[in-house]
Amino acid sequence: MMKEIFQLALTALTLQACGIAWSAETAMQQARRMAPQDAEVTQPAAVAAQQGAGKWVLVWSDEFDGPDGSGVDPSKWVFDIGTGPNGDGWGNNELEYYTDRLDNASIRGGNLVIKAQREKYVSSDGVVRNYTSARLKTKGKFSQAYGRIESRIKIPFGQGLWSAFWMLGDDIDQVGWPECGEIDIMENVGKFPAVVFGTVHGPGHGTIGMGGSYTLPSGRYADDFHVFAAEWEPEEVRFYMDGLLYATRTKSQIRPGWKWALDHPHFILLNVAVGGDWPGIPYPSTVMPQYMLVDYVRVYRRAGP
Repeated sequence: MMKEIFQLALTALTLQACGIAWSAETAMQQARRMAPQDAEVTQPAAVAAQQGAGKWVLVWSDEFDGPDGSGVDPSKWVFDIGTGPNGDGWGNNELEYYTDRLDNASIRGGNLVIKAQREKYVSSDGVVRNYTSARLKTKGKFSQAYGRIESRIKIPFGQGLWSAFWMLGDDIDQVGWPECGEIDIMENVGKFPAVVFGTVHGPGHGTIGMGGSYTLPSGRYADDFHVFAAEWEPEEVRFYMDGLLYATRTKSQIRPGWKWALDHPHFILLNVAVGGDWPGIPYPSTVMPQYMLVDYVRVYRRAGP
């Protein structure tokens, strides 16, 4: 089966237009899903020519294949709890209270399911919120500098929802944000149901960031699973959606007074926020609960030059 998938990938066309590349990588996603956990995944010729020769070697993953109703693997994930260190909605005026309850994050059908819901929630320290959700991270469990970081996700929909698959520098407790660096592999806000964003942040470009976006030609991202990925090199980050390279950001694009902070290990985060400065508040018509389904998260490194 692997051979047939690679042959399909090799026959696909690579188009270049206005700096946007459509590659054979979509077929590679199935190859990776069918490969053993310790397998080396060789890029097809078209992809290798486009991205640079080499192999991606799987170094970390979570397939979320535990029993239905179980929690996430505690050897891989920890939870952010509450409304942020300063109680300000994680610096974004978000409205949810993040919990570690199974009701907000559990395994179902081979997926991690993050559930954002409308409910009156009173925390043990008396904080009251009208929404709950979950925010998971690999901080203290796994971090890496450089490589390919990807996930297959079906995002929720609705005004006021903010879904994200992203990374933060593992020195955040020492230097703070944005000095630690940030890579947003996928962000979506509900008011733009057909648009995802890929962005990098650092000193001088914390709030504005450097990134790009991709808009589906039809439908919305909540209609199906999609593979979101970033390929992170020492001086470059490339953003992909279902194999489409839609944005590249480089150290050379840093403006005077900015800093490229992507030179050290970062950890992974998955979350669904409710409300905030960017998505705005949920409308009464926003359907709740909403679910983000995560099929897998995989991290690769290059095996050679």
